[in-house]
Amino acid sequence: MTTVDMVGSATSALGAADWQAIQLTLTLAFYTMLLLLLIATPLAWWLSATPHRDSRRGYWLRTTVQTLVALPLVLPPTVLGFYLLLLLGPQGMVGSTLQQLGLPHLAFSFGGILFASVLYSLPFAVQPLQQAFEQLGRQPVEIAASLGAGPIDRFFSVVLPMCKGGYIVAATLSFAHTLGEFGVILMLGGSIPGQTKVLSIVIYDHAEAMNYAAAQQLSLMLLLFSFAVLFVVYSVRRKIGGG
Repeated sequence: MTTVDMVGSATSALGAADWQAIQLTLTLAFYTMLLLLLIATPLAWWLSATPHRDSRRGYWLRTTVQTLVALPLVLPPTVLGFYLLLLLGPQGMVGSTLQQLGLPHLAFSFGGILFASVLYSLPFAVQPLQQAFEQLGRQPVEIAASLGAGPIDRFFSVVLPMCKGGYIVAATLSFAHTLGEFGVILMLGGSIPGQTKVLSIVIYDHAEAMNYAAAQQLSLMLLLFSFAVLFVVYSVRRKIGGG
């Protein structure tokens, strides 16, 4: 049986709930990527600034922020999801405050898993941008400022074109990383179809139910996409580095 036949056979095993989960996962990844690029740009720019050697306070502040940004890389997803559940749930500080304002809490909702995804994928957006900004340096921006360019003009005419490789890597990694989230989503969002039941949870449910045909197809999609993402990332980095 050829690969095309295998994919076609497995596709027939997918139901409406599977395609709903795929759509939800893609939507989550897209919004997570957009929010991360907005949040990570000023954060990475600040982190890339050379700390003042005579300021111990600035050094420790920058190191603390860098540690917090990178924490999801080593923190078990279920731990992050558990603390977010306590924070955003009806009894949590944020969740209870929202309810007092007449708003719903964020646990077991799309807004909640979007918030969790942004935190969980934060280092995958901040670190590539920080590296790109450090390689750029401040001189090109200072030259543009001396020529009368404003902050917004300097960003779009100098920083963005010269750091586009970093943005491609940050966007690609943050989008792809969101597709594979499991523990943090399950802890905070549960498994609500159409709201929080993302692709990774559906794959787990299929495997648990021994529906290996559907689980194989969905897993193959993620496998091929992950390979394509890494190929793009390494190609961009090699092009930037000239190696």
